[in-house]
Amino acid sequence: MASLFGKKVFEINGQGPPPTKYFFQLTVTKTEVIWRPWKISLRIESKGAAPGENKMIHDYLHDAQQVDVVFGRQILQYTQALCHGNFDYLERLPNDLLLQILAFLELKDVALLAQTPKRFHKLCNSPEFWEQTVRGRCDKLTPDNGGPSQNAMGWRKIFYIFTFYMYMEVARHFNKTVLLIS
Repeated sequence: MASLFGKKVFEINGQGPPPTKYFFQLTVTKTEVIWRPWKISLRIESKGAAPGENKMIHDYLHDAQQVDVVFGRQILQYTQALCHGNFDYLERLPNDLLLQILAFLELKDVALLAQTPKRFHKLCNSPEFWEQTVRGRCDKLTPDNGGPSQNAMGWRKIFYIFTFYMYMEVARHFNKTVLLIS
């Protein structure tokens, strides 16, 4: 799993809160944390000024308060977790591999997963996921009953319409069986 990490484990950029116009970059590598502030100013003496740079080892994140002010408590906690070796490997997997994993989940589990981080919400609601779901779970779907007509409606809608029709077909079959038995 360590091969999923390049030199940079995490990086974020942003502007500090008012009244300063500083721009900040936080980079976490496998061995250190790099904090870079840039002073943004229209004054001539600030023109072309190089950014500052503080490099620190993982155990010593001395700009923790600045990270909290600029990027928020959640980014600070995530950065500290990375420094302590708590890597979120699932978050680093490519989308096509995550789609293959999602194919094995029940839809109720996918619905729960869609309520987690933004990346999973987007992935669980993506046309690629719903196309995969339709093709994998709707084996009776043919071009006559809605297969390639997905351009007119989304894959998600096709899935729910197909599921509804299958439910109705099972209910009709069940009612015929009950009538024959009676």
